[in-house]
Amino acid sequence: MPRHKGEPSPVTLLFDLPVAPTVPVVGEAAAYPVRRIFCVGRNYAAHALELGNAVDREAPIWFNKAPAALCLDGGAIPYPPGTESCHYEMELVVAIGAPAFRIAPEGAMEVVYGYACGLDMTRRDLQNASKAKGYPWDTGKDFENGAVIAPITPAAAFTPEGQRIALTQGGAVRQDGVLSDMIWSIPELIADLSRLYHLAPGDLIYTGTPAGVGPVAVGDVLEGTIDGLTPLRLEIAQAE
Repeated sequence: MPRHKGEPSPVTLLFDLPVAPTVPVVGEAAAYPVRRIFCVGRNYAAHALELGNAVDREAPIWFNKAPAALCLDGGAIPYPPGTESCHYEMELVVAIGAPAFRIAPEGAMEVVYGYACGLDMTRRDLQNASKAKGYPWDTGKDFENGAVIAPITPAAAFTPEGQRIALTQGGAVRQDGVLSDMIWSIPELIADLSRLYHLAPGDLIYTGTPAGVGPVAVGDVLEGTIDGLTPLRLEIAQAE
């Protein structure tokens, strides 16, 4: 077909990029495509204190993980490279399903598509080294398989209140809390994040972890649960 005057020339790409990662949805044939991953730190007071951090109630502490860090649960991941202290952090994940910009907390739940169990895997030694120098946390937080997620449950089937959130490591309970222990509630998190970004369908929010985080080792089986959501399971395999 001839090109009309003024139309841009078609662009030839040097290479193909992977399509957006997707997450299964409970009861749906279609999957949820992931656009961005936002994470909030120190959102449970006991967890902040166990790592020697002050409890900050002025504003949420945000960091990001690339979509390439996403990993579906149910299988095994190699022990991450570049670290000798990789930690698990069990979290509730919120999946955004509608645009939101400068939204009020009162309307924030209307933009939620669903919820899932997730793990914010952390290269703790790299994170601590960065913190000591006043550097960003990127290498400690954003790496392949660093954002684990179970299937998403639509919001119509789950209302986050005071449900238990827990994680076992090799069958032993390591984390055990309730969602109502969050410093910043889900509506408050969405509202605050929407001041900084134009939120849109495909955005995930990892909402913080309760106390009890710790290191993983090769051969570990991690199982995370939040009452009412599909549980999460992950095995740690040999490093590559």
